[in-house]
Amino acid sequence: MLVEPEADVERLALDRAVVEAVRLRIKAGSRATADADAIALRELLNGLAVAERAAVRAVLGRIDAATGGPLVVWGPASQTLAADRFGLAARAVAEPEQALSAVRDGARALMDLPPGKAWWGRLLAEPALRVVAALPDDRHGRPRALVVRHAVPGPTGDDRTFWATDSTAPDARIVEALGAAGLAASPLIAAGGLKLFMLAGYVQAEDGRLASAPGSLSGVIGAAPQF
Repeated sequence: MLVEPEADVERLALDRAVVEAVRLRIKAGSRATADADAIALRELLNGLAVAERAAVRAVLGRIDAATGGPLVVWGPASQTLAADRFGLAARAVAEPEQALSAVRDGARALMDLPPGKAWWGRLLAEPALRVVAALPDDRHGRPRALVVRHAVPGPTGDDRTFWATDSTAPDARIVEALGAAGLAASPLIAAGGLKLFMLAGYVQAEDGRLASAPGSLSGVIGAAPQF
């Protein structure tokens, strides 16, 4: 004989509270900027256990997908990362130019960092399009995909900046040159005659320390918070 489970009034009340909080948060909409979101998220995650952090990020990621505008993804890593962070709300595109075109039209794009395509070099010529996030965003890991928006990222207190150059010098020499200027750099990827580096902290495009940086074509293409 089947036995009906006993009602768990206490847990049901907690579940209903979560549902109501999600409903109200979606109704409130997104914050004005990506950096404001990052600052608020960092405060929310402070002191949480690993399982709690994962649950909060999953819920807030799907709220972001519902309130933060269209999201497109390019590349297999981006599809996996987007599904983990935002659910299944993203639209996949076949080419990086399609993703950038969607950004120009107001969408957000999460894009892979493959060794064969330096799509991120396009951002040197399009300063209106900037990197505003990188996934995974664990400060101890390396990004596998970048989020691009038609927006200027602001400082959040714990960031990494993305800087591209066409310098043919070895990575170690470029890191040394940037270090001499007061910038802590680490190589991320190279493709199509360009190299992408991460700079510790939030570095503005017009930062004077970059004036003598290696390369005839180089510049900051955005920044991303880390957690």
